[in-house]
Amino acid sequence: MSALSLSDMQSYLSRSISSLNQNKLNGILAEIEFREYLRSIGFADKVSPGGWIIRSKGVGNFGHHTVALFPETITPDASYPAGRTLPDPSTGLHTICSTFHAIGIQSFFCAPEVRREHDSTSVAWKCKHLGLPTDQPFGEFTFAGFNERDRRYNFLRYGTDVSTIPHHAIPGQFTKENLRVSFASIYIAEISDIDGVFWGRQYTYPIEIKEKTAATDSGMGEYFGLDLGPFVKLAYYAAKKGNLHSIFVVKEIENTETRRIRNWWFIRYDQIAQYGSWVPSGGGTSMMGSASTVVKIPKSEFTLLNEDSLNSL
Repeated sequence: MSALSLSDMQSYLSRSISSLNQNKLNGILAEIEFREYLRSIGFADKVSPGGWIIRSKGVGNFGHHTVALFPETITPDASYPAGRTLPDPSTGLHTICSTFHAIGIQSFFCAPEVRREHDSTSVAWKCKHLGLPTDQPFGEFTFAGFNERDRRYNFLRYGTDVSTIPHHAIPGQFTKENLRVSFASIYIAEISDIDGVFWGRQYTYPIEIKEKTAATDSGMGEYFGLDLGPFVKLAYYAAKKGNLHSIFVVKEIENTETRRIRNWWFIRYDQIAQYGSWVPSGGGTSMMGSASTVVKIPKSEFTLLNEDSLNSL
């Protein structure tokens, strides 16, 4: 067999994740719970798997080339031998990637091969270019327009405690991390996660998902804050125009102790741009452990995320 166990995946994550604070863990869980919620209301086939959006770096080349990568999740103890028959991506992912292609973002479905039993560093990725008029074969893990590293960088150098990540979340996190490290080990790039892409009736919507409690501002009342990094990423999608929009999804919780869900909310980026505060404010601790800066958005401008509101997108 060419398989990886759950413990193999946990060991890899402990070396690839630089830190795992509560905020980052909550973000991981929010993505999983969001998909569970969509499944419960009949929209599971309308959202893509998570992935990465990646831009080129280098003087004169920063941001000139962009790709999106969506991986096949690696299942613990399943066999992924070299030369296996690789799976076809879903019709929905093909459609989503057609929208990306139309605005200049090349998109790929990535399928793994495990070259050595229980060796998480032996995963090799094959990529299928999606969104083109004709079906493309799987090819090697190479991407034009990105500057290659002069020498390999050790991304697996940490010793982070990942025991707080629930077992059911490990395969998805390992798959994404392995794909990120595989790319960054070869190319110099700016890499940001894609929590998912929603395929609406009118438009295609990249999604940013966060867990939040509502805060209060004397000038706007209750609000949710969006970190500047994700805000700029959503602005990038907006700048591309075309049929690509984006939405910010909030899992609202009662408090940070029980973390009981109150509601799911969303807001489109054009509404964020219209109603978000022009003056950034200090937020809490970011996923990287540093103090964050947020754009404040009135809670009153968010829409409850349910079957009716999703059907309007």
